[in-house]
Amino acid sequence: MPDLLDPTTLGDLLRVASAPDFDRWKEQIRRTGGCADPIHLRGWTATRDTTTGEILHRYSTDTEPGGRLRIACGNRRASRCPSCAWLYAGDTYHLIRAGLVGDDTKNIPAAVRDHPRLFVTLTAPSFGPVHNQPATGRCRCGTHHRDDDPTLGTPLDPDTYDYAAAVMFNNHAGELWARFTRRLRREIAQRIGLTQREFPAFLRVSFGKVAEFQKRGAVHFHAVIRLDGPLGPLTGPPRWATVDLLTDAIRAAVAHPYTTVKVPPDDESGYPGWTLRWGTQLDIRPIQAFDTGHDITEQAVASYVAKYATKAAETTGILDRRIGELAELDHHPALPGHTRRLIRACWDLDQAYPDCRLWAWAHMLGFRGHFSTKSRQYSTTLGALRQIRADYRAAQQRRALGLPDNGPDTTLVLADWQYAGHGHTPGESALAAGIAEAIRLNRETAREASYDPRPPEGAAA
Repeated sequence: MPDLLDPTTLGDLLRVASAPDFDRWKEQIRRTGGCADPIHLRGWTATRDTTTGEILHRYSTDTEPGGRLRIACGNRRASRCPSCAWLYAGDTYHLIRAGLVGDDTKNIPAAVRDHPRLFVTLTAPSFGPVHNQPATGRCRCGTHHRDDDPTLGTPLDPDTYDYAAAVMFNNHAGELWARFTRRLRREIAQRIGLTQREFPAFLRVSFGKVAEFQKRGAVHFHAVIRLDGPLGPLTGPPRWATVDLLTDAIRAAVAHPYTTVKVPPDDESGYPGWTLRWGTQLDIRPIQAFDTGHDITEQAVASYVAKYATKAAETTGILDRRIGELAELDHHPALPGHTRRLIRACWDLDQAYPDCRLWAWAHMLGFRGHFSTKSRQYSTTLGALRQIRADYRAAQQRRALGLPDNGPDTTLVLADWQYAGHGHTPGESALAAGIAEAIRLNRETAREASYDPRPPEGAAA
């Protein structure tokens, strides 16, 4: 909760805290995890015994604060709702980790640890020289930039920087990834002498990836790429499917002419068109089961992907929601000039290339893809993880209400829900922020308390 509140917010906070139903409101917010923008629902549910017709339990929002039930918004963006983003990041972590170490509860065998798997980073090409931190220590501008220097990633000469190509690359990054994965399968097949029709009978390529914005505002992808047998993670790949084979095929797929996207010229506006491709900076690293001091571990990869799954273009200092008119930028004087030019490029290009919907995605610097995706057989799904959590909470509630454990076999749940709004009043927002902070501190305390610095019994001192 902020140390100082304006009079309006303070007055509203006191109103909420002094209400007779404040404890119930606080319990609702606590159950959302301190959600910053909860969804409001009105309605009722009734649990009926299917044999006798008796109503075993009835619930209505009529008795709730304001006649509403508040549930978590579920937004993945940390800039919009840190609490829901924390949960999304946790789900992403388990999804990626399950594809690396296995998880019996998610039908992923531990044998996937023996499959060839790589952590790959595909970057954007250069659109003009930018301020950076090279190995020599000095940027081309002659300055040694600190890590927090706001000029990092901005062009040395904004007037010659290709802003149009930069936003076009972001806009087509998803298509470039799709072309890369298709070409990767072809490259592997060629190296082992198989046709495309024969390939699935021997090998499957699985992946989980996340998008990240560089400081220059260009999207790049971090991906876990794994080779499986014909049944995905349930079967091991052939012996000839090695890390070296996968590495060589990835390099060839990225460089192949097929892995490009051609944007036609527009004679009316004078845009010359572009041939979009991946940048020359390609990072490929094997994933190790344990920390060797140099290589990337399973734990590190899962944590890294989960971290960026909740980020968006706001990491470049941009807005985290759609922009209605270009004039709206005048209300954000702190917006970096480089970001402002990228947004303006989206505006200028939108008329010439309406199918790209560049202005609709200007707040994402033209990028319109999903931030985290996976192939079908990489591991479990976010939906499955949410369902497990929902089933657990439902069973927990049934026990608390004394309802039968076998649920649908003996009971029928009737319900009627209506959307009634979202968000908080200013005072509620301050109180919810305090609840979210308390939950965060409790989680950190529990994590620290669970850490045991002593070596396992029998281990060498």
